[in-house]
Amino acid sequence: MNLIIFGSVFIGIFLGFTNNILQLDAPTPWQIGFQDGASPGFEGIITLHDSIMFYLIWILVSVFWVLLSLVSYFSSNKSTLVYKYLNHGTLIELIWTISPALVLIVIAFPSFKLLYTWDEVIDPALTVKVTGHQWYWSYEYSDMLTESGEAIEFDSYMIPDSDLEIGQLRLLDVDQRLIIPVDTHVRYIVTGADVIHDFCVPSLGLKIDATPGRLNQASALVERPGVFYGQCSEICGVYHAFMPIAIEAVSVTDFFQWVDGQ
Repeated sequence: MNLIIFGSVFIGIFLGFTNNILQLDAPTPWQIGFQDGASPGFEGIITLHDSIMFYLIWILVSVFWVLLSLVSYFSSNKSTLVYKYLNHGTLIELIWTISPALVLIVIAFPSFKLLYTWDEVIDPALTVKVTGHQWYWSYEYSDMLTESGEAIEFDSYMIPDSDLEIGQLRLLDVDQRLIIPVDTHVRYIVTGADVIHDFCVPSLGLKIDATPGRLNQASALVERPGVFYGQCSEICGVYHAFMPIAIEAVSVTDFFQWVDGQ
């Protein structure tokens, strides 16, 4: 009996995580690195991170080398007279002041370039309005109308543990996913209905504050089909951890078939 239970659990975990491990579109236990990018913006974030890490490692090695050299040179066993201009010279003070400033400038240029690129929302093909509630998300396709002439809208709630099926992820899967087409510029207009929430989907590089009385926007182009998971990233109350986000990217044909069925 124990063997059967263990086998069932293993199969459930395998089926649930196979697709996500291949693409890493959902968080995994003890994860250190990024999830796999599915949009050009998030690939830019990863590139910026790798570039900055190069400078950080170089600075770390340099500083530790200087510190260890000073400790070794001026230890009690090798105590020597210290030349006054070695410690208090103008040249060395200029070096340790200008060098960090130059490094910060080198890091700042690509950072600002990526930041302002993310702020640009030019001629989106689809607009989705996202509203954060305590504790669920509401989605509205302002460009898509039903037969009654109203915009397509629905609420998205987390699936409780008791209702999870094999292959569904605990605390991440929802009863209604946000469906979007691939290779399409989608604009997200985000707001909050009660308190401040945060619409965050790491694989798409999305992290937008959902502030009551304010509309924040961002855009993302999904480059491949898949299901991308996220969560509210702003502490919003006792059930903050139970309002996940699931975005399913499908082909344009499948997207319009889904729209026709609404």
